[in-house]
Order: sequence, then C-alpha cells, then structure tokens
Amino acid sequence: MSASARPRALPAARRGAGVRACGGVQARARARGLSLIELLIFIVVVGAALAGMLTVFNQATQASADPALRRQALAIAESLLEEVQLMPLTFCRSDDAKVETATSAAGCAGTAEAIGPEGGENRFATPTFDNVDDYHGYTMAGIVDINSTAVAGLAGYGASVAVAAADLGSITAASGDALRITVTVTGPGGTRISLDGYRSRHAPNASL
Repeated sequence: MSASARPRALPAARRGAGVRACGGVQARARARGLSLIELLIFIVVVGAALAGMLTVFNQATQASADPALRRQALAIAESLLEEVQLMPLTFCRSDDAKVETATSAAGCAGTAEAIGPEGGENRFATPTFDNVDDYHGYTMAGIVDINSTAVAGLAGYGASVAVAAADLGSITAASGDALRITVTVTGPGGTRISLDGYRSRHAPNASL
C-alpha cells in the first residue's frame, strides 16, 4: 500500500473537538428536561393525588362534628320516647266514668281511646294528651319541653312521633294491647335518628 493510500490519523486538536461535540450533544440531551406529554402526565397524577387527599380530609372534618349532632339527636329522641311510654294505656279516655273499671273498649261509658288525639287534645294545654296513642302524629319544629318552652340551642332540631298497634311476644297487634312508638328526630347536617319503643296494656285500668 502506498503512503498516499494509508489512512491518515486526525490531528489531536480535531479529535478533541469531536469528543467535545459528542459530549455537548449528550449534555444537551440531559438538559432537555420534561417533554410536554410528561409534564401533562405529572400534572394529572399530582392532581388526582391531591383530590383524593382533599376528599379524605373533607370527610374527616365532617365526621368529626357528626357524633356531637347525633348524640344530641339521640338524647332528644330518648327523652321524648320516655315521655310517651310513661303515659297510661287504657281502654277509655281519662275523663270517662268507667276508665278504671272497663275491661275492654266496649265497657267505656263514652268514646273509647283510639290511635291519635281526641277532642282537640294536645301536648301542652287543656285538654292534654292523656294516653300513649294520643301522641300519634305529633310533630315539633324546634325542640320544646312539656311546658311548651323552647329549649336553648335546639331550634335546629325537629321531632315526630308515630304510634301503631304491634305484635309483642304473645300479644297480637289485633288485640290492641301493645303499641309500637317510633320517635324520629332530625337535626343540622342531615342528622336523623329513629328510636322504637313498646308500651303494653299491663295495667288496663291505670289512668295515671
């Protein structure tokens, strides 16, 4: 091979320039950063994570106040249910001449007791409720006591009572000797509590 055909080595200066050029391309590749698609994916992932965290935080915040509201509603329901259960359950109205002797509704001198208030009876003024079944259909918006006095701090709550004949052990609903009392209380934040209780005619002539 002649000297003219032999490959010539690049001068050292040009070899260094080539290495620097290659290194510059790699450096520019490393310094390029995120592409638009990568940035969008990053934003979506971070946004979804933040949304999940905020949802959990919001639910935790709401739930932290919920027990207090439910406890208050439960206390109201228990109190009203106890008031109803302590009322007499007689065959006759309390002003009936045979209220303490009648052994069935047929034994009343006048109109026998029935589900719901009779003769304009109400919870506060005369004539007042005198029987468990008189409370059927009773409602109040804003909690008041037995004297019709508003209870401080409970204006945002409401209550209703439903009374119906029910089976209770060996007692059948048809006999009318057992009543199921359902008290429902609503309050702030969608709070809702329902309690059921029973009252049997264990003392049919006890008018007090």
